[in-house]
Amino acid sequence: MSDKIPEGNRSARERLAQQREREKGREKRRRTLIVASAVVGVLGLAAVVGLIAANAGKDDGGDSASGPAVAPSGAIGEAALTLPVGAADAPSALTIWEDFRCPVCAQFETAFRDTITELADDGQVRVEYHLATIIDGNLGGTGSLRAANAAACAQDVGKFAPYHDVLFSNQPPEPDDAFAKNSRLIELAGEVEGLDTPGFRSCVEDGDHDSWVKKSDTAFREGGFQGTPTVLLNGESVFPSKGEEQISPENLKKWVAEANKGKKPGTATPAEGSTTSSTPAEGSDAPSAPDGGASTPAAPSSAAGS
Repeated sequence: MSDKIPEGNRSARERLAQQREREKGREKRRRTLIVASAVVGVLGLAAVVGLIAANAGKDDGGDSASGPAVAPSGAIGEAALTLPVGAADAPSALTIWEDFRCPVCAQFETAFRDTITELADDGQVRVEYHLATIIDGNLGGTGSLRAANAAACAQDVGKFAPYHDVLFSNQPPEPDDAFAKNSRLIELAGEVEGLDTPGFRSCVEDGDHDSWVKKSDTAFREGGFQGTPTVLLNGESVFPSKGEEQISPENLKKWVAEANKGKKPGTATPAEGSTTSSTPAEGSDAPSAPDGGASTPAAPSSAAGS
């Protein structure tokens, strides 16, 4: 018998093989289309979720920062972007840039609040606060802006310092944009005696100082600072260290004492709500830090501009 396949059978088998290959090709293209459609669907869902997250809280206090910048009462310095605490004629200025959503800022506040309060009360430093909103830019949301506006509203009635402390003491986790809700900010105002008034509520809900906060944040970004908190003593960075010395309550007191050697403590504390600008302390060219405390916090982790 011949071991060759008859010509007719060969052609039939080749046609069958070709048909099977064509079917496999169609099936492969069909599966590829299904997978591609599924990927597009997932990406679309992610985009929707991201949009929802980015807009969280806007219905309860959106960004109205399109109008003219209205500085809070008592703000001083260039463009009235500084909120001062302490004696206007103190020999040194302690400058701090903060974001109310910044967790390292809250650590700094916890660690140094008592120390800085003591230095300010003794007329050794004038504390100058500046506000930034970099966490809103990094993570989305409006909590940094809303909290900063509320703090500026508190400044209008001479309650900035205690309300500032309450906000940091009740700071939500960094990804949680709880401060985007004006209702939460007004609720916390109840912890500051005399702050929760119709005027304060209106200021918070209407975003009276939103544009001013935006202007302050722009100044922060254009100032070349790397993150919050940024802390300066007479213009020199002292956080997380000054030279080779790590910041601590003890070292901060030492640095202030060295800067103030031979100088008299300040006594001219401006009246609450005053709009009179004070003369900058010698060597000062920037804003200050929060109140002092206990343990040394970590280095800045909230990078600007991301």
